[in-house]
Amino acid sequence: MRDFAQRPDISVVIPVFNEGPNIRLLAARLVPALEQAGVAFEAIFIDDGSRDDSLAELKALCAGEPRFRALSFSRNFGKEIAIAAGLDEARGAAAVIMDSDLQHPPEVIPLFIEKWRAGYKNVYGQRADRATDPKMRTLLTGLFYRLLEKIGDVPLPPGAGDFRLLDRQAVDALLSMRERARFNKGLYAWIGFKSIGVPFEVESRASGESKFNFTSLARFALDGLLSFSSMPLMIWTYVGLVISCFALGMAAYYWVRTMMFGVDTPGFPTLVVSIAFFSGVQLISLGVLGEYIGRIFNEVKGRPLYLIAERVETEIPSPRARGEG
Repeated sequence: MRDFAQRPDISVVIPVFNEGPNIRLLAARLVPALEQAGVAFEAIFIDDGSRDDSLAELKALCAGEPRFRALSFSRNFGKEIAIAAGLDEARGAAAVIMDSDLQHPPEVIPLFIEKWRAGYKNVYGQRADRATDPKMRTLLTGLFYRLLEKIGDVPLPPGAGDFRLLDRQAVDALLSMRERARFNKGLYAWIGFKSIGVPFEVESRASGESKFNFTSLARFALDGLLSFSSMPLMIWTYVGLVISCFALGMAAYYWVRTMMFGVDTPGFPTLVVSIAFFSGVQLISLGVLGEYIGRIFNEVKGRPLYLIAERVETEIPSPRARGEG
């Protein structure tokens, strides 16, 4: 149960994975931006199993600033889970989610707060462009979101990501969903509430490189498709129907041909190609079904979303998060 006796106005949730050189740079810009907005705040850093000096930097930072605190996971659980852990810990009347690499400029947060005070409960940063991303990644990202728009259960605002402000009511709605294969962009859209976008320019990373490679991005996209659409399952019903109709048509064709011209010598290549094709279709359909079943299996095991190895804080007591070891 959260203790809101000293609840701040804003909780800033910041996942960290191998971002040691960026932490102090972020803090140097974050504090003035929040003080300019005239709000009481706390910043919660979630060390997602970093292998560099991120945790040491966080300890030094929190020692000198009581409004900062940090959690350190027992291993890497992924950014989506790190955000969930930060929201678990957030005590503010609203929570801001942002990256630690300074691609999300802290100076935009006062604009989020203005919209929140105007009554919006889900204020999201809207990327003006993707100039900082590689061209191939931009192309694949665009294709993914167009596909998700066509087959997904909820529409996603264009250019929206994790950088956003969520009212306490929206935060509690997110925390009620403890699913493990998390696609936060879909969850933000699914909860609804009065929403508005705030355009911002994505800055270049202050230091280091993106931690998302092609494999992790592909897995993330797959989580999004399977979490917010049952269309991949339905597709194979239609594929099966088309193949069945094709097979019936071919059967009718060969029956008529046999009646008119007699029996031909069967072609071995045609037989091999047909068997290989239909075997491939069956295996692909089983693979799609297996992806959904695997997610069901992970959910029913009931394991905690994350395990906390260490807490870093000064004056502010912190509740025990769900799933702490």
